[in-house]
Amino acid sequence: MEAKLTDYVNRLRHGGRANLKAVVLYGSAVTGEFRAGHSDLNTLCIVGRATSQDLEELHPAAEWWARQGNHPPLVFTLDELTRAADVFAIELLDMKQSHRILFGEDFLTNLDVPLRQHRLQVERELRTNWLRLRQTVLTAPLSHNAHLVIMSQSVSAFCALFRHALLALGQPMPPTKREAVAAIAAFTGADPSGFNSMLDLREGTKKLGQIDVEGSLNSYVEFVEIVTNEVDRRLDVM
Repeated sequence: MEAKLTDYVNRLRHGGRANLKAVVLYGSAVTGEFRAGHSDLNTLCIVGRATSQDLEELHPAAEWWARQGNHPPLVFTLDELTRAADVFAIELLDMKQSHRILFGEDFLTNLDVPLRQHRLQVERELRTNWLRLRQTVLTAPLSHNAHLVIMSQSVSAFCALFRHALLALGQPMPPTKREAVAAIAAFTGADPSGFNSMLDLREGTKKLGQIDVEGSLNSYVEFVEIVTNEVDRRLDVM
């Protein structure tokens, strides 16, 4: 991973030249939860300008990075990021908590993330992802593999939302996915077995043959429903 990151940063610097101010690695790669084949290497670039020409100059590096199986970097000017911090509170709080500067100065540690929109963002994202989960289950092929993909592709997003739901409710924000699932389960009384099964697979503590996929899916969907409704109810009375 280190050699790939070094190559990536060198390509970005070659294309961006003086316009590239910083490159940040964030997400599971810096929380100790990175799992090859499951996790992404997520990056953010700070630039002085973001015109179409500036983006085209970063294109070769971004295209190379995508061919390695990663998402293209997020690209912001520092002013844009600062102004958008209130509407991206979930994402930026996570970045502030766990990040690694690959190039440039550390602008994240002291970045002010206003929480005035945080509660609303948590409610909206929970509801949106819950409905998306239902739609995906509704239209997916009736197979173990399809159902496994649904859970494995959504588990990270839901775990992040569980962490921030706890923060919005005045609880400590757990640092890891498994701790977030355990804490929100204790807070709401929901059965976390479906989520725990997906985390077991990610972490390699269980093999696919040891997982009851349909039972896990039932628990998974029910967990999301209970948590979403309970968080919504509790936030409404705060």
